Amino acid sequence: MASYHCARCHGAGTLSAKSGKESPCNCVLRNIFRACYARFRECIEKDKQVPRIELERGYGIGGRRYFWSRKDEEYIADFCLVSKRALDESEYQVFKYHFLMGADWRLCCRRLKMDKGNFFHTIYRIEQHLGRTYRELEPYALFPLDEYFRAAGRIKPKGLTARDAFEKLFDKKAA
Repeated sequence: MASYHCARCHGAGTLSAKSGKESPCNCVLRNIFRACYARFRECIEKDKQVPRIELERGYGIGGRRYFWSRKDEEYIADFCLVSKRALDESEYQVFKYHFLMGADWRLCCRRLKMDKGNFFHTIYRIEQHLGRTYRELEPYALFPLDEYFRAAGRIKPKGLTARDAFEKLFDKKAA
């Protein structure tokens, strides 16, 4: 995901802090956002006359369960709601006009009363912030995309039985 031409990481994708802790470079975070945004656009542009419904396997306290899902619609909703929660009000306005409504930079600058430089700095800041948010989201991150869209994405932890789950949830011994 790292950019080969990045001046900060030189294509490595990570940066070392003074404390010795490594963190992802901003070019990686922006590319994570762009991959998620491209999938969002793909889900939006699909034919909605025939929605794709999948039968997924999940696990509950009672054992194996199956449920129906519409992954494309779920992803669209998650993308929009996570973005709205993660951004402050002014950044969300730029995000809404440019990414969700598809307005070009000239229209956004005119509407939001910004100059071109501040607009693009805001865009880069939004991409970095949301890229980190999409990657670190718990319990199900929006990135990597293949894990989000995989049919059997929610698997049962090994060694955990329904009795263990009851005891962990209610702090009592199961009868």
